[in-house]
Amino acid sequence: MADPNPAGIAAEPSVTAREQTRRRIIDVAIDLLERGGRDAVTTRAVADAAGLQPPALYRLFSDKEGLLDAVAEHGFVRFLAAKNLDPDPQDPIKELRVSWDAAVEFGLANPALYALMYAEPARSAVAFRAGLAHLMERIRRLALAGLLRVEEHLAAQIVHATARGAVLTWLSLPEPQRDRALLLALREAMVTAVTTQEAAVQEPGPAGAARALRAALPDQNVLSHAEQQLLTEWLDRLSA
Repeated sequence: MADPNPAGIAAEPSVTAREQTRRRIIDVAIDLLERGGRDAVTTRAVADAAGLQPPALYRLFSDKEGLLDAVAEHGFVRFLAAKNLDPDPQDPIKELRVSWDAAVEFGLANPALYALMYAEPARSAVAFRAGLAHLMERIRRLALAGLLRVEEHLAAQIVHATARGAVLTWLSLPEPQRDRALLLALREAMVTAVTTQEAAVQEPGPAGAARALRAALPDQNVLSHAEQQLLTEWLDRLSA
């Protein structure tokens, strides 16, 4: 029988083996990152800790920057996988608090990884946008419930900025000065800035919201007369 591999060329590893190796390298890189900071993540150190030769890393990640990109992306994936989005929350404001707490606790538990993820979001732009979309879902629920105080994108920016600020401020403090009251105060300031305590419109669905906006139109001076007429026509249809 003929030798199917007469040149003795090593077979390409299976996709499963390749992915297992890739995941092992990322896990090792995260461990080094958390224990020694970014400077500890060198290709030599990661290869040694993973039991591989440096060329194996280069084949999978090209260089150190490519490895750090993969680490940041994995951080976002891990973070989003740990968050459970209730498809029909009974209390959207409570859900917002729970989500904010989860984001902050992730940062406190993984400080170096968190810094890599959020200090350089361009490293994992796709995953970063997925995380933002996840947040916008929660914001949209608040808006639909009539509980949103500000515009949706501004609300998302406030939620993100306060969570990120809470993590970075906490980590910058000496341990004896770290007080959970700081996190509680920042979270409640965020809730106050973003939400109302009672729904602006009690009737569910677009009709009640359209009637409320229709009633407020005469008091605004942002729209031109033609724009106001057109919007009034649209709101009248939705109100019916």
